[in-house]
Amino acid sequence: MSKKLLFQFDTDPTPSVFDVVVGYDGGADHITGYGNVTPDNVGAYVDGTIYTRGGKEKQSTAIFVGGGDMAAGERVFTAVKKRFFGPFRVSCMLDSNGSNTTAAAGVALVVKAAGGSVTGKKAVVLAGTGPVGMRSAALLALEGAEVVLCGRKLDKAQAAADSVNKRFKVNVAAAETPDDASRSEVVKGAHLVFTAGAIGLELLPQATWQNEASIEIVADYNAQPPLGIGGIDATDKGKEYGGKRAFGALGIGGLKLKLHRACVAKLFESSEGVFDAEEIYKLAKEMA
Repeated sequence: MSKKLLFQFDTDPTPSVFDVVVGYDGGADHITGYGNVTPDNVGAYVDGTIYTRGGKEKQSTAIFVGGGDMAAGERVFTAVKKRFFGPFRVSCMLDSNGSNTTAAAGVALVVKAAGGSVTGKKAVVLAGTGPVGMRSAALLALEGAEVVLCGRKLDKAQAAADSVNKRFKVNVAAAETPDDASRSEVVKGAHLVFTAGAIGLELLPQATWQNEASIEIVADYNAQPPLGIGGIDATDKGKEYGGKRAFGALGIGGLKLKLHRACVAKLFESSEGVFDAEEIYKLAKEMA
């Protein structure tokens, strides 16, 4: 049987060590990483994956697109798929900055905790202009939630919301939330609150979310203290606080890692798999 070869096309100068480790844990026999990959230079790399093996052996070659910049990763992923034609293709996956698997895990767990549906619920994503926040907003909107994507500056939040709306054909709103007062205001009437901020910044004090009667579930993607949501623990996985439920980064991270490994394994099940946000989220819901 052919060795399972995973080619990691990273938009950063150096391929992610994290993605290499998870790639091996997902079943790859050998991983070759390339840094500084762009839409202009990725074609030659893709050609090497699609012209070398034939028949069933082709499914033992796969492509993973990563890096810290989701927009750059999306452009490379598009270029990869455009290089395929007829039977000359291999399975591929996009997970820049871990955003697809992280957001998919977080939203899947929250939707399950909400009883399987968030249709019509107001969802707020604080510090949502980064890859994980944007993907979370998109998946929540696809689930039927009324989503507000927040950022410190309105123009940046609006640009992120516009990007999400264009890519996923949804209607995510934008809000400017530069301080505690504005964040406290935007979560009024919200049912679900996600925080996707940088390390070292508490975005939602404990009293704010615990005293807001409408809030049912909170979820935070930051594992290092101070956490993005005050009064919860990083290991929380649906823990109740005064009738509200909380998910911490490590509580979400367990499913994220299992999901990442499962996606890598699925890359080698055929030569036609395409794993972007929607496909990864579908698997996350099954695993949650």
